[in-house]
Amino acid sequence: MSKTTTETLNAIEMKNITKIFGNFKANDDINITLKKGEILALLGENGAGKSTLMNILSGLLQPTSGQILLNGKLTNIDSPATASKLGIGMVHQHFMLIDDFTVEENISLGYENTKHFFLDKNKTEQEIKQISEQYGLGIDLKQKVADITVGMQQRVEILKVLYRGADILILDEPTAVLTPQEIDELIEIMHGLTKEGKSIILITHKLDEIRKIADRVTVIRRGKTIDTFSTKGVSNKELAQLMVGREVSFKTKKPESLPTKTVLSIRNLIVENKQGIQSVNDVDLDVLAGEVVGIAGIDGNGQSELIQAILGLTKIKSGTIEILDNDVTNKNVKDIIQQAGNIVGQVPEDRQKEGLVLDMNIAENIILKTYNRYPNSSKGILNYKNINSHARDLITEFDIRTTNEQNKVKSLSGGNQQKVIIAREIDQNPELLIISNPTRGLDVGAIEYIHQRIIEQRTSGKAVLLVSFELDEIMNLSDRIAVMHAGKIQGIVNAKSTNEEQLGLLMAGVSNGGENE
Repeated sequence: MSKTTTETLNAIEMKNITKIFGNFKANDDINITLKKGEILALLGENGAGKSTLMNILSGLLQPTSGQILLNGKLTNIDSPATASKLGIGMVHQHFMLIDDFTVEENISLGYENTKHFFLDKNKTEQEIKQISEQYGLGIDLKQKVADITVGMQQRVEILKVLYRGADILILDEPTAVLTPQEIDELIEIMHGLTKEGKSIILITHKLDEIRKIADRVTVIRRGKTIDTFSTKGVSNKELAQLMVGREVSFKTKKPESLPTKTVLSIRNLIVENKQGIQSVNDVDLDVLAGEVVGIAGIDGNGQSELIQAILGLTKIKSGTIEILDNDVTNKNVKDIIQQAGNIVGQVPEDRQKEGLVLDMNIAENIILKTYNRYPNSSKGILNYKNINSHARDLITEFDIRTTNEQNKVKSLSGGNQQKVIIAREIDQNPELLIISNPTRGLDVGAIEYIHQRIIEQRTSGKAVLLVSFELDEIMNLSDRIAVMHAGKIQGIVNAKSTNEEQLGLLMAGVSNGGENE
């Protein structure tokens, strides 16, 4: 095939892209090519420069140097509006939707049809319906975004960029918050898009998905292009090694569990949602010092409400919760977390909404729970020398990719934001560590490290309650696994002797499993 013919097949070419922030090179002479009708995976560690590169392609940032060719023609993408006009649309990891608007209003916002100076809602609705049906997206346009699942919100974001004429879609960690079933549905949608001639750049850390979804993969490490190759025949081990530059272990080594005293005790717990429906239904659960208890289940089966009840974030209708023999039923969050020191540590489900203050810097986020205590403050005056020094220590210890502790948390990649939370919570050395989806959006190197830190907590005699939608993670870290279905604990099994089939049956409510210990 001649060079000219090859170039006509390229939807996008990014040549020698460099992006410098102050003294930091986020992108260093990067080259990537996206062919028409293909899915290209962009793989790299947290902070490797993937999002910066895609922000350049989508017009949010301008490159310091380099060229972008669209369908073989040199182009200048100076804003998101320009990118949209050129047919480039980006679906960000953290959705950009307005909860109180309907699906249709979110999709058409700023792109509404008009007739005689009035909104032509019928025409807009018909256009969106046609696109939705064409790509098998199947969304109720009249529902409010606040009332639909995360998987449906993902579809809304995809439909939004398609409605605006995108031929090139950039999907940033699109499966990070989806259930296994929703992931399968998204894969089908993505393949349907490419069959219709769309081209997709997929940013993900999930190696299995890269091999399942993508045609080719480009690996970026520390801001540089490492290699581009077909996904056929490549192994997870090879992908991981290319990504982090060393061999990665997918199995966390852990000594035998030696549980001792009961740290968390839950009895007959009932929690109702706003509609008066029982989201947690008569739950009994103990978590002992020196063990990890994992909670498995499909999203929406009461896991979030259970954690919120333990932390005092939602009211309990009946039942009791005790932490170290202290009754904390319906106590407020501050009393529960700070009772006799920081007894409880929490890594929340949504890092941006619940775990961080995005406009504050890293050092300030690290002291959110301890700003009013020595040595961070004395007589109401903050000791910034100590605060900043300690933040630098944690940045090094937890490998948070940043230039310094004064950088705002919102400037970090999603994975590095997660590391800030985990560093803060583990640093407090809590007796009970409650973790929800701790490695969502993290690369395999970071996952390996975070898993080791969780096991260190358990081995040092702390109690760990882990909620994760990743079965591999639950089985890798847990000593016992409680499976939730429809608000109930369907069964509690020994992690050593269970398997995905048994857990899957319990998650579906097919088997009661019983105690398998």
